[in-house]
Amino acid sequence: MRRSSLAAAAAAALSAAVFTAACGGSSVPQSEADSTGISTSGVGTVTATPDTVTVELGVQTAAPSAAEALSENAALAEELIDGLTESGVDRGNVRTSELSVSPQQDPDGRIIDYRVTNRVTATLHDIDRAGELIDGAAAAAGDAIRVRSLEFSISDDSELRAQARADAVAQAKAQAEQMADAAGVKLGKVREIVESPGATPLPQRGVMADVESATPIEPGTEDLTVAVSVVYDID
Repeated sequence: MRRSSLAAAAAAALSAAVFTAACGGSSVPQSEADSTGISTSGVGTVTATPDTVTVELGVQTAAPSAAEALSENAALAEELIDGLTESGVDRGNVRTSELSVSPQQDPDGRIIDYRVTNRVTATLHDIDRAGELIDGAAAAAGDAIRVRSLEFSISDDSELRAQARADAVAQAKAQAEQMADAAGVKLGKVREIVESPGATPLPQRGVMADVESATPIEPGTEDLTVAVSVVYDID
């Protein structure tokens, strides 16, 4: 009985092997066969000069009572905003970004006075006039003026990003072709392409200084970078 069972099992295994060979079957799982390909990545960078500056300006006042501090601050803040609009900033590009009232205490915990801070953010599309704008704001608010940050940007970077994207894809394709040539295979069609989010430029921060001429503002240049990952089939 044992010999008969072994003989039957061997016959069944042989029959299955013959059937698989006849049907062109493979011992490699279908999922592994489908995953064969060439994976590459590319990075495209385009350098451009910013055309927009966003500046955050503030007015800070202090008084024995919160009401006095608020009243003084409101008057100076209004002068600051009027100075911005008179310098050519559209009123729609000026917005309040912070308003706070903070009691100041001595070491014994007694309130000395109240400090009020009112910050506004202004967007200017003429960078050449940014220094003039800041100087005008300082003249309007006097010693109460505070300059919190400057941030340069490009108002419409769609064409620049399109160029960076094309450069990234071209770089990835060149790498894939090199890999295919080295492996002695033919590069097939694109199976998958994924774009990674680009980095966001950090704002440049600074403080006001007393100067005789317009405060110098230099936007420098900004790099727009696009990174892609591409998977190609192998023919």
